[in-house]
Amino acid sequence: MATNPMHQFEVYSIGPDISLGALNLSFTNASLFMLVSAVIISFLLFLGAKKKSLVPSKIQLVTEMTYTFVAKMINDTAGNNAKVFFPFIFTLFMFVLFCNMIGMLPYAFTVTSHIIVTFMLAAIVFIGVTVIGFLRHGIKYLELFVPKGVPIILLPLIVVIEIISYLSRPVSLSVRLFANMMAGHTMLKVFGGFVISLGLLGGWLPLGFSVALTGLEILVAFLQAYVFAILTCIYLNDALNLHH
Repeated sequence: MATNPMHQFEVYSIGPDISLGALNLSFTNASLFMLVSAVIISFLLFLGAKKKSLVPSKIQLVTEMTYTFVAKMINDTAGNNAKVFFPFIFTLFMFVLFCNMIGMLPYAFTVTSHIIVTFMLAAIVFIGVTVIGFLRHGIKYLELFVPKGVPIILLPLIVVIEIISYLSRPVSLSVRLFANMMAGHTMLKVFGGFVISLGLLGGWLPLGFSVALTGLEILVAFLQAYVFAILTCIYLNDALNLHH
């Protein structure tokens, strides 16, 4: 009997249940894999920065390439003024990337397949960017919702559209990541179930699809981390430079 492909997304407590009124503060499998991702990232970056040599080790090379990649992304997208936010963008990119990649391992839990996790990350970005925009420009930041060159008669409609578009940023940012990761892992589980159900004689075709999907999911895992980070840079660019 095939396993329900949605069971892999089930969140359950590890250890004792901890509740504060209606609030459940228990340590879950999602908490565990977020912690695992953070520890692995910290460990790899520590090893990469520990010994700096002219002929870099593989870990040092990967660390330097990741640093350069994110720094170039910020510079190209948000400009020189955004360099001060490099630690946040770098942390965000690495966290999403490793949560995605670790979720590809057998029996691992994909943290980013849950909308509550991706929405909280997106909400942090949205609130942070909005605060930065108002701190930098004051009330003038509201000019972001009033594009230049728009006819007066169309201005009320355009302002409403711009406000809705702005407020939908955390929704689109979170749903994009969540939907891609959830859909991909569901498809992998479905084809894996076909392989088991059909056995040796008929299972070779879904097995081939599973292998191809695994390769595609690894690519999607990287691309979604990149998209999340670069959209954050674009929103940051609006807040810093008030492009409209």
